[in-house]
Amino acid sequence: MKSIAILGSTGSIGTQTLQVVRENPELFRACLLTAQSNADLLIKQALEFLPEYVVVGQDNLFYTVKEALRHTSIQVLAGSKAITDMVTAPEIDLVLTALVGFAGLQPTIAAIKAGKDIALANKETLVVAGELVMKLAKEHNVSILPVDSEHSAIFQCLVGEEPQSIEKIILTASGGPFRGKDIEFLSAVTKSQALKHPNWVMGAKITIDSASLMNKGLEVIEAKWLFDLRADQIDVIVHPQSIIHSLVQFKDSSVKAQMGLPDMKLPIQYALTYPQRIKNNFTRFSFADFPYLTFEQPDLKTFRNLALAFAALDTGGNMPCIVNAANEVAVAGFLKEQVTFLGMSDLIEECTQRISLHKEPGLEDYLNTDLETRTLAQNLIFKKGA
Repeated sequence: MKSIAILGSTGSIGTQTLQVVRENPELFRACLLTAQSNADLLIKQALEFLPEYVVVGQDNLFYTVKEALRHTSIQVLAGSKAITDMVTAPEIDLVLTALVGFAGLQPTIAAIKAGKDIALANKETLVVAGELVMKLAKEHNVSILPVDSEHSAIFQCLVGEEPQSIEKIILTASGGPFRGKDIEFLSAVTKSQALKHPNWVMGAKITIDSASLMNKGLEVIEAKWLFDLRADQIDVIVHPQSIIHSLVQFKDSSVKAQMGLPDMKLPIQYALTYPQRIKNNFTRFSFADFPYLTFEQPDLKTFRNLALAFAALDTGGNMPCIVNAANEVAVAGFLKEQVTFLGMSDLIEECTQRISLHKEPGLEDYLNTDLETRTLAQNLIFKKGA
C-alpha cells in the first residue's frame, strides 16, 4: 500500500490520479488532497477517499471545507504554507505535484527535503529551478518520476539503457488547435478557439500553452534537467495524432518510441507503480484505427514561444524562470482578454530583455525573479490597456 499526497487534486491530473487510486484500492491510498479554490469538489473527494489531511489554498474557504468534513477525522488546513508543511507528513510515501505553475516549486522542494519520492506533473518546477531541484533530489536519494506524457515516454524508453548511449531525445507535439495557421489568422484568435485542443482534455492554462507551443518549450527545458541533457540533444517534432508520445535516438542510430492513445491515466499510473507495470482496463491502441502517423517541423517563426523557450535554455541562469513567470501572466491576461494571442509572445520577450540575468541563482534569486517578472508583466499589460 502506497500513501500518496495529491497536490492539485481537483484539476485534470489530480482527478485522473484519483481514478487510478479508485481502481487500485489495494495498492494506493490518498493521504493528502489539496485544491486552490474548488472547495465543492475537494469536499466530495475527501468524503470518498477519507485522507488524513485536506488543504484548501484560499483561506476564505477554510470554514466551508472544515464544516463539511467536521463529522470525519480529516484534518483540514488552509493556505499555501500549509501545503508546503503537510507534504512532509511521515505517512506520505509519494507526492504527486499537479499544482499549476510556479506554485508547485516550494512544496516540491519541501517534499524532496523530507525524503518523499516525487511524481512530477508540474513542469514549471524544473523549468524555474531545475538545477537546484535535481541536485536536492540526488542529495536526499529521492526519485523524480515524470507524469507529463512526453517525459514519461522518454523515461519509459530509457529503462535499462545507459545514459551515455543517448544521442538525442525527440519530444512530440500535437501542434495544438492552430497547427499550420499563419500570423494573420493568429492575430484574431479568440479565447474559446484556443481552449479547444484537438486531442487532450486539460486545464485552461496548459491548453493555452499547448496552443501557443509554450507548453512544448517548457517541456524542452524540463527534459534538460530530468534526463541530464545538453540543449542540442533535445528536438521537437509535430505529430498531430498524439500516438507517439516521444522518442529516444541512441548513438548506434536506433530509435525507441513509446506509443499509446492520448490518455493521461497511463503515465500517471506508471509513475505511481514504477518500476512495476500493472494491468488496467484503459482503451487499447489499434494500428487499424490510425493507419497514418504524420510528422512535421514546428514553425518557430509563427509560434515564437517555442523559440523563446529554447533561447532561455541556451542562456541559462534565471532566464527560464523569467520566461515562465512572464508566460503565466501572459496566459492569465489572454484568458481575461487583456492580451492578444500573439501579444503573449511580445510580453514574454520584453520581460526577458528587461529583467536582470543571474547566471548562478539560488532559491531566493528564483523567488525574487518570479515576483519581479510578474510585476513587470502586469504593469506592461496595464499600460497597454490604459
